[in-house]
Amino acid sequence: MSARLAQTTGAEHTAILGLGVYRPARVVTNDEVAGPINSSDEWIRTRSGIKTRRFASDEETIQSMSVAAARGALEAARIEVDQVDCVIVATSTHLLLTPAAGPRIATELGMNGAAAFDVSAGCAGFCHGLALASDLVRAGTAKNVLVIGVEKLTDTVNPTDRSTAFLFADGAGAVIVGPADEPGIGPTVWGSDGTQHHAIRQDKDWIEYFKELEEKGLDAVRPYLAMEGTAVFRWAAHSLEKVCRDAIDRAGLSTDDLDAMIPHQANGRIIEIMARVLKLPENCALANDIEETGNTSAASIPLAMESLLRKGESKPGDTALLIAFGAGLSYAAQVVKLPNWV
Repeated sequence: MSARLAQTTGAEHTAILGLGVYRPARVVTNDEVAGPINSSDEWIRTRSGIKTRRFASDEETIQSMSVAAARGALEAARIEVDQVDCVIVATSTHLLLTPAAGPRIATELGMNGAAAFDVSAGCAGFCHGLALASDLVRAGTAKNVLVIGVEKLTDTVNPTDRSTAFLFADGAGAVIVGPADEPGIGPTVWGSDGTQHHAIRQDKDWIEYFKELEEKGLDAVRPYLAMEGTAVFRWAAHSLEKVCRDAIDRAGLSTDDLDAMIPHQANGRIIEIMARVLKLPENCALANDIEETGNTSAASIPLAMESLLRKGESKPGDTALLIAFGAGLSYAAQVVKLPNWV
C-alpha cells in the first residue's frame, strides 16, 4: 500500500486585516511633464483626468517604499512581523531579473524565514496577489500574508513619449490578508488575453538592447515602457463589464450591495465608463485617485483604497468591488470588505 500524504487545512474565511501606503514626497504637476511631450495641462486633464502625480527620488526605491507601506499595514492590522509567514510583491518595475524583491523586503521587515516572491501581472498584479494570499490562508499554507503592490514607473518611462510620460507615476500600497470570522474576500474572477500583448509592453527586450550596444555603443537606446492607448481603452471599455458582473455574482451580491468601486486607476475616462455601464447606485463611492496620483500600475488599487478611506468617502467594513487590468493583457476582480488603515 502506498503512503498517504497528509493535507493541511486553513481558515474558512479570509479578509484584508490592514492597509498601509507610501506616496513619494515629490508632487509633479501637469505643467512639469507637458513640456517634453509638447502638451498642456488642459490636454492631459481632458485625456486622462490627472492633475498631479508623485515621482520617487533616487532614495525612494522599490524596497524602501514597500517596507514603509508594509509597516503601515502591519500597524493597521495589529499584526506582529513574526505572525506573517508569506510576502507577495506585485511589481513590474523591480529591474533585476533575480533575485526577486520579496525576500529582501521581508528580511528588512524582520520576517526572517518567511516565504517571499514577486508577481508580474502588470496593473492587475495587486488583485492577483490578493487572490493568491486568500487561497494560501484558506488552504493552510500560510497564516497571514503580506501583499504589496509597488511601482517605480519613472525608471521605465521615456519623458518625451507622448503616450506614456504624463500617465505613469510611483508609489506603494500593502495589505495583510489573514483569517476572519466572516467572508471578507470574495471569489476572484481573473484571466488574460495574449492577443493584446502589444498594447502595453517593453518596447525591446534586453537581448536586443545588448546587441544594439555592441553595434552602436553609446548611441544605443535603452528599453522603455510603450503603450497603445487606444487599444487599451477599447479593450477595457468593452471587455471589463462582464468581469465586474461575474465577480459580483460569484460573491453572491448585486451592484446595489456595493458601497464602493475601486478600479485600477488607468484613466479617468475608463473609470467613468465602467461606473456608467455597471449602473452603480448613487450612494456607491467611486475611487478617482488618478487625479492626484496618476497611474501607478500594481500600486494603484491599494493607493486608491486608502484615498477613499482617508477622505471619508468609504469606511472600514464597506463592501467594495476591486477591478484591475493591464499588461498581458491581464485582469482580475474580487469583492472585498474594506480594512482598517493608517
